[in-house]
Amino acid sequence: MAAEVKKKISARSHTRKSNSDSSSTFPSGIFTKFLLVFFTGFLTWAYQAACPPAPKKVGPPDGLPVTTPRIKLRDERYLSYKEFGVPKESAKYKIIYVHGFDSFKHYAVIATSASPTLIEDLGIYIVSFDRPGYGESDPDPKRTLKSLALDTEELADQLELGSKFYVVGFSLGGQVIWSYLKYIPHRLAGAALIAPVVNYWWPNLPSNLSQQAFSKQFLQDQWSLRVAHYLPSLTYWWNTQKWFPILTWMDNSPDILSRQDRELVPIFTVGRAAEGQVRQQGEYESIHRDLNIGFSTWEFDPTEIENLFPENEGSVHIWMGDEDMYVPVTLQRYIAQQLPWINYHELTDAGHLFPYADGKSDAILKTLLLGQS
Repeated sequence: MAAEVKKKISARSHTRKSNSDSSSTFPSGIFTKFLLVFFTGFLTWAYQAACPPAPKKVGPPDGLPVTTPRIKLRDERYLSYKEFGVPKESAKYKIIYVHGFDSFKHYAVIATSASPTLIEDLGIYIVSFDRPGYGESDPDPKRTLKSLALDTEELADQLELGSKFYVVGFSLGGQVIWSYLKYIPHRLAGAALIAPVVNYWWPNLPSNLSQQAFSKQFLQDQWSLRVAHYLPSLTYWWNTQKWFPILTWMDNSPDILSRQDRELVPIFTVGRAAEGQVRQQGEYESIHRDLNIGFSTWEFDPTEIENLFPENEGSVHIWMGDEDMYVPVTLQRYIAQQLPWINYHELTDAGHLFPYADGKSDAILKTLLLGQS
């Protein structure tokens, strides 16, 4: 009898324990649904964070105001430009200027820093334009290295600059000039690349040299450029998130300025009341797309470009400061060594902003147009 009672008590105890266990366990079906909802929500958030907003429209009827002339390109986009110097009808030299990263047509250093007397005496006409997505030029979602060269050629044709013209680019605009040398060499009378940005992933750069130069960049810049090169679809997210520091170029960090750059900042910033117009259409179609193209896998290597002027009927020049903290001078020297037909000018104790120093823009123009050293 006692054994039977003990057996019943044991059975009840086991039953209570089973019931207790089953009631404390989260139902597997609900838990799976919770994970699915959470994962879906996370993916939705990640997708929205990575997708840039649509660019703002420029022009009538309801877009941003148009303040300078624009031409209509072959694909219905508009390209905005600004003219400097003497009238093009009477000009002896016609130059197309290409602005750099986070800049636009008004900041044409060779036009604003050069001596007005020099420009007048030599008969220099300069036209600067907003690259796609900057200022008042429509964005180009299909922009490539070649498409920008063709945009520039079309600008020259619509402005009737003639069969040949000069091109000058500064910083990332200097990098753009490589695409002109590649895709429209027959239209060039000469070219000047001022502190042109170097793509660390150009295939002909020695890996040890490019890696050494890359490792000397700020850590936040290394990560920003890696994202632009390997994961361009995340460039917008990376440069708008708040967890990690972004590219120093975008952050206007003084840490990337050389001694000379710091001295030139007051000159560099003069007349920049229109700064807000640079990114007015949105950051993605301007500065972010610049990074994606400038540091992408290029379809050509600059060191393979052949001599444009075998009969010395024109010239190409690279200007570089030996203390430039934006662009590694070691890589610039290597590129110049591989292209002996290009005239390389390295300035001692000069930083990235050296063309704003007194007399430097004059020297660049005289060397390009007159062949003076």
